[in-house]
Amino acid sequence: FNVTTVKGTIHNAPIVIIAGGLGVFEPRKPPIENITEFEDLGVEYIIRDPKFYQDKACVIAGGGDSALDWSIYLVENNIASTISLVHRSASFRGHLDSVQKVIDLAERGKIDLITEAEVTGLSGNGSLEEVIITHQHQGELRRKVDHFIPLFGLKPSLGPIADWGLEIEKNAIKVNNALDYQTNIPGIYAIGDVNTYPGKLKLILCGFHEATLMCQSAYKRIFPDKKYVMKYTTVGGVD
Repeated sequence: FNVTTVKGTIHNAPIVIIAGGLGVFEPRKPPIENITEFEDLGVEYIIRDPKFYQDKACVIAGGGDSALDWSIYLVENNIASTISLVHRSASFRGHLDSVQKVIDLAERGKIDLITEAEVTGLSGNGSLEEVIITHQHQGELRRKVDHFIPLFGLKPSLGPIADWGLEIEKNAIKVNNALDYQTNIPGIYAIGDVNTYPGKLKLILCGFHEATLMCQSAYKRIFPDKKYVMKYTTVGGVD
């Protein structure tokens, strides 16, 4: 196998072992048709520097702790000029104290709390200028904004590994757990949380077990003419 990295480095190896965990985490994006047009032009999926939103009109979407806590922070520290918090349900998944604090700020007119609604459209000329909100009872609402921040959490992605011709099931690599955790391509193994098979448990203990059997099989592929004798580590030690 020839494994090429993003830096152009090429590694030649008789086997490849994928121990990629759950993969690369990416933000969960709302299903808005033109959202990619405004990414970094008013749409952000994570708040890195709160001061970036100084005196800006912001709409935050989400019902978890991130959406609640950032709405509170941007208001209480007098950063954003206006904050609208949009959530598709009337109840929140976040901590009860944070939920109550958002409700209190909304009653005082500090947060524009819009529940049972979703941001369904974006518009602007070169950068984001307005969001369209679809409310379950009030119909279409519009808000002039500088930033739209959907905070729906993260999802794992296999990234480039998904394009290697491996058999994928539910964002994980299928392996032969009856033998050696080899993939559908002979010589390529997948161990740990990145793989899947009947009865799979995503535990570190299981990953060690998979790695042990994989190493036995890999040794035979790398050194087909050598015989490896397994000994108890308490007797033979570890080389």
